[in-house]
Amino acid sequence: MPIPLNDRQFAFWRLRRTGLPNVQIADRFKISRQAVSKALLAMDRKVEETLLSMAQANQIEIERLNAEIGVLFGRSVPFDAAAIVFVSADHGVQVWYEHEGDCGACQRYTRCIELLWGYADELGITLEKTDDPTRMADELFAKLREMV
Repeated sequence: MPIPLNDRQFAFWRLRRTGLPNVQIADRFKISRQAVSKALLAMDRKVEETLLSMAQANQIEIERLNAEIGVLFGRSVPFDAAAIVFVSADHGVQVWYEHEGDCGACQRYTRCIELLWGYADELGITLEKTDDPTRMADELFAKLREMV
């Protein structure tokens, strides 16, 4: 089930993820707090179903899941590596495997940097400035584990 990134429910979910209380979300959209709560419950179910589906499709054994933040921590069975499935407002649903890479020689270097910085920004996580996506990911996901 794909996450409806342009849907109103997703907008509510993103705002709650930044720490905005339901009552303020309701005020912003000029709807009832109950309507926001109902929409968020529905969105949490969609996020959880999506995270679980991605974990299953990628053969990831689940360790922890938090639908309100949109993250699943687990272990890849085929790669025998830590794996993280997460929902990014700008990048959709992503799977990241813990690995030691030669990031400087990789064609995806810029894309990985943008993904990690963007996701950290979405969650309000500050990263130390670095040019190594592997180290950035280690730092980001360690901080995210503390949140979950």
